[in-house]
Amino acid sequence: MIDWNSHVPFGSTGIQVSRLGIGSSFVKDAAIVEEAVEQGVNYLYWGSIRRPAFGKAIRNLARKNREGIVLTVQSYSRVASLMGPSVELALRRAGVEYFDFLLLGMWNQPPSERLVEAALRLKEQGKVRHLMLSTHNRPSLQGHFADSTRGASPFDVFMLRYNAVHRGAETDVFPYLPEQQRPGVVAYTATRWGHLLDDAKMPQGVKPLAARDCYRFCLSNEAVDVVLCGPADRAQMQEAVRALDAGPLSADEREHICAVGDHVYGKHAPQFAEGGDKHAA
Repeated sequence: MIDWNSHVPFGSTGIQVSRLGIGSSFVKDAAIVEEAVEQGVNYLYWGSIRRPAFGKAIRNLARKNREGIVLTVQSYSRVASLMGPSVELALRRAGVEYFDFLLLGMWNQPPSERLVEAALRLKEQGKVRHLMLSTHNRPSLQGHFADSTRGASPFDVFMLRYNAVHRGAETDVFPYLPEQQRPGVVAYTATRWGHLLDDAKMPQGVKPLAARDCYRFCLSNEAVDVVLCGPADRAQMQEAVRALDAGPLSADEREHICAVGDHVYGKHAPQFAEGGDKHAA
């Protein structure tokens, strides 16, 4: 039986990571993050919004056991000279000497050589250990994967949108993951910004999905290493943790969830369309 509470290899990095990760955007209480880490979650993503409570949780956890957590910091910088100072400020605020991953955020085309060189300098300095990239242009990942196969990619992990509404990765990303030098994969927006939990967006007579089942949907695809959650309170955090105990979806559960996803996709266009989606045409 598949045990989602066990940590798994994160691509070819040599790092073992929990199947559930926690994003910082909505966290208002450090205690809910610390409790989840005690329950086995070790992937912490200090992303678009660096909430002070999330930073406090990182500091508290790192003082106890820095090697027990996997920390990712995100940079949206398009200016190479600004990347280093931004990461150094984040290190001071987090109270750590290094981040496990530096995520270059929202690159629909490959980042410039100067930007990648700036990120690699941070890696050489020991301030970050690995590089990640996120994109809203799913088909572009095929080129990155080809680079990974040749040992020519600076990126060890990729982050992309994947949920029951946006399933395009199943055809234009996951089948192209290389077997050798396989990069790690992080899925985000599992609840489709809460739309899959919203009664007003459901087909007539259909109940909203449970958040834990949205996370189960992502994790049931073997291409996904980590799915992110963005809890605003303890109840939401523990709902996400329960997905790990529930395990993979049954065929009937997946069929139902996909039908709900198709309805939402047809009725509610995303704010940010993805390359590969019909909404982006």
